[in-house]
Amino acid sequence: MKATRDAVNDILPQAGEKHSNIVALDADLGGATKIKAFGQKYPDRYFQVGIAEANMISIASGMSEYGLKVFLASFSAFLTGRYDIIRCSICYPNQPVVLVGSHVGMAIGKDGVTQMGLEDVSIMRALPNMNILNPCNYTQACKVIEYLCDTELTQPHYLRIGRTPVEDFDIDFEFNKGVIVRPGKDVTLFSTGCILSDVLEASYIIERNTNLSVRVVDFSTLKPIDKKLIYKCATETDHLFTVEDHSIVGGLGSIVSEVLCETYPAKLHRIGLNDQFPESGPPADLYSKYGLNAEGIANSVCSNIS
Repeated sequence: MKATRDAVNDILPQAGEKHSNIVALDADLGGATKIKAFGQKYPDRYFQVGIAEANMISIASGMSEYGLKVFLASFSAFLTGRYDIIRCSICYPNQPVVLVGSHVGMAIGKDGVTQMGLEDVSIMRALPNMNILNPCNYTQACKVIEYLCDTELTQPHYLRIGRTPVEDFDIDFEFNKGVIVRPGKDVTLFSTGCILSDVLEASYIIERNTNLSVRVVDFSTLKPIDKKLIYKCATETDHLFTVEDHSIVGGLGSIVSEVLCETYPAKLHRIGLNDQFPESGPPADLYSKYGLNAEGIANSVCSNIS
């Protein structure tokens, strides 16, 4: 059990040895986002700007003009709240900055709605030139960060990471490619981010309660999305569901719906926050109340296929 944010702590400092042009910016949350680990190893390449996210974003844009690969980090709710600065300073000039948004989804629990990244995908995917990455566990997050460090980026990237430890296992990552985590021929569950372990558990519950075979697909890249895989699943399975710890408005549910409308119109059920704010509480309690634990996901699927 490890959190995806721990990959920032473990991988980014290692990458700093290999790439001397990597720099990191922090808006007073380096301990929570884990980007502070880079600063402890490379204090001359780490810049603490204080509680000033807008300034941090503008500074990152300027630094990237000089060949520096800039990673900046804050809570996703605070970072994407500076939408207009990201739009004008990062996306409009198409600066290859990596924006790391942590503490995403209801899984952060008791900190409450003001700290939860629940609409960040909706906001960031609306921006031209922005790419969005949402790893499902620690191992995949490590691969994503290695990719971001080793690749000569030509566009900005938003990396969505979580605070809560989740089950870790080896899973592939390739930019703009989804992964069939579990095969199945009747139902497809499309998943993104740290909810994957709950989705996998739900797939077993569904199979125990029905005669249906359940496929589980993970999307670590949300923009651009793997349209070919969505089409493949739509043509091979009769029932399609998206599951996300995010609003279904503008998130994975909206993304898959748009692809289906363009390629293979099919009925899709979206599981996530339905245009609502949750309460503050333990993550397990919130997942249970809003139907995002394994049992809730399984119940939603079964009720929509019966």
